[in-house]
Amino acid sequence: MQRITITIEDDLLTEIDAAAEARGYQNRSEIIRDLARAGLQQSAADAVPSGQCVAALVYVYDHAARDLSKRLVQSFHGHHDLSLATLHVHLDDDSCMEVTALKGASSEVRHLAEHVIAERGVRYGRVVIIPTGSDKKTKARKPGHRHD
Repeated sequence: MQRITITIEDDLLTEIDAAAEARGYQNRSEIIRDLARAGLQQSAADAVPSGQCVAALVYVYDHAARDLSKRLVQSFHGHHDLSLATLHVHLDDDSCMEVTALKGASSEVRHLAEHVIAERGVRYGRVVIIPTGSDKKTKARKPGHRHD
């Protein structure tokens, strides 16, 4: 392990200290290491342009936004081969959250996720892409399949 010196703005250090305390870290070095690992992992996932993946698309939207529900349904129907399942949750009078499990080529999954998140009326969105390590498409499962 090496010791390094870094310069951080006061406001950022205050946020890091608050997060460290809230999460029970013993010192700044531990949380900074974990944050660096998480950032590197996210950068690596963002850089994966090809190959198969699974993903979770989470977004919160205004259910009253004009034609948004219709546009979202059309997006998913247009990419029915990528969408596995969707969980729909009513958060309050104005907001809904959906979590959609996706599976397919990383570039196609990312394209669909970015399209959904960019829709007018979507207030927040994030996609977590997990490479499956295989470039071949998954065959349809047979009834009674096994995971060995």
